[in-house]
Amino acid sequence: MTRRKLNLSILIIGLCFACKQEIKTAPKEQVISEDVAIENNTVSIDSLIANLKNPYNDQVIVVAHRGDWRNAPENSLQAIKNCIDMGVDMVEIDVRETKDGQLVLMHDERIDRTTTGTGKVADVTWDYLQTVELRDGIGHRTAHKVPTLEEVLALTKGKILVNLDKSYEIFDKCYKIVEKTGTQKEVIIKGQIPYDQVKEEFGVYLDKIFFMPIVRLNNPDAKSIINSYLENLKPVAFEFTVPQDTIALISDFEAIRSKGSSIWVNSLWPEHNGGHDDEKAVLDTSVYDWFIKNHIDIIQTDRPQNLISYLRQKGLHQ
Repeated sequence: MTRRKLNLSILIIGLCFACKQEIKTAPKEQVISEDVAIENNTVSIDSLIANLKNPYNDQVIVVAHRGDWRNAPENSLQAIKNCIDMGVDMVEIDVRETKDGQLVLMHDERIDRTTTGTGKVADVTWDYLQTVELRDGIGHRTAHKVPTLEEVLALTKGKILVNLDKSYEIFDKCYKIVEKTGTQKEVIIKGQIPYDQVKEEFGVYLDKIFFMPIVRLNNPDAKSIINSYLENLKPVAFEFTVPQDTIALISDFEAIRSKGSSIWVNSLWPEHNGGHDDEKAVLDTSVYDWFIKNHIDIIQTDRPQNLISYLRQKGLHQ
């Protein structure tokens, strides 16, 4: 073989080897970038708790109302898993007790609207609930089942914060499940009651779990209720119902934050936020600007993906 042919052969072999190396490494590089993307959409539970405790950072907490109920039945395991996957910070769920003492997720007193069964939750057994299926948002039967509180907290543990709604009257029982699953610092309970009543009825839990008062700003006693909580409890946050966006107490939000409590306002329906609601925001996300201008740290929404996209464009959500 001539020197020229030998050099040509070596060149061809070298090019083939380089091509093989490129083919081998390209998929690996792609996998790495996908992993990074997944990690960027997953915030540690410690970061979520730190954000909840800090009313002065620039990250707005997104709470999904009854889970991602537009894409899975409300209060279902899948609706909650969807929230975890899309990077929601907290999921709001509703807890009720069956006739035989099982704690399950169900918003209504009756199961008729959201399942294929009938009757009050308090009048049916857990065995019966296991025979029915959940319905989706427009009433169609699905393959999803009614979950227990324990199943839900096992799913959410270390991944997402949880707001237990409808649970105040049965919280002694709820707390046993919270304690069993080791989710004490990941759970929030709320109540629309004065501080003195909370202290009397719920005091044993106030240093074990997050309690958040609900205050309607059109209540004539709203300011005194707020001040009582700030003086005695300094709650991690207040949930405020804002029927009109002209209510004077909105101007107190900054002062409340300066005392260590975050501000929670729902974007669910117009009566919660003076008309700055999710359905308007679907047409124009600048509707959410009102929440940012008024220093609202926590927003409960029926449109979590829409809200997260808006906040991330503004650098207000990780």
